[in-house]
Amino acid sequence: MRHGSIPGARGRVRPLSLLGDPVLHGPCEEVTDFGPELAALVENLFATMYAAQGVGLAANQIGVPLRVFVYDCPDDEDVRHLGHVVNPRLVEADGVVIRGPEGCLSLPGLEAGTERYDHAVVEGFTMTGEPVTVHGTGFFARCLQHESDHLEGRVYADRLTGLRKRRLTRQVERASWRRGGAPT
Repeated sequence: MRHGSIPGARGRVRPLSLLGDPVLHGPCEEVTDFGPELAALVENLFATMYAAQGVGLAANQIGVPLRVFVYDCPDDEDVRHLGHVVNPRLVEADGVVIRGPEGCLSLPGLEAGTERYDHAVVEGFTMTGEPVTVHGTGFFARCLQHESDHLEGRVYADRLTGLRKRRLTRQVERASWRRGGAPT
């Protein structure tokens, strides 16, 4: 991304991987090549995230099983956080546990009350290989934990139990995007 450019402006909108797609349910590979292909992937992630009106997107959500995610997400004070992380590691998730509505571009149109910590720290690298540390609180902390989960092969539905899990499972089974799709 050139300084001053709009993230995703040079990217291509890619099809989203939906719940049940095997790429969403296995751990992603570490990035080892910090070249132009990685820069293009980050641009495509931003373009796809914006087209789908999301606040975060992991590479496996567009079918690329690499440890990369992008975000453009407010925190609870409405401060905008914009960036990307390559080979992220969730190094802190602490504070108060809050159950809040959580959705996912890989489960379009659905959401469920999901418990997350209200503080998170992710360490990783930029697409040019520079170290980066991202601190999040509130809704942005939820986003960082959600995207980190994706790279481990988990979706927010995997964190649900009991009634919330059963309710979301029924909604998934009835969802128009599931018709003819693979079972979860």
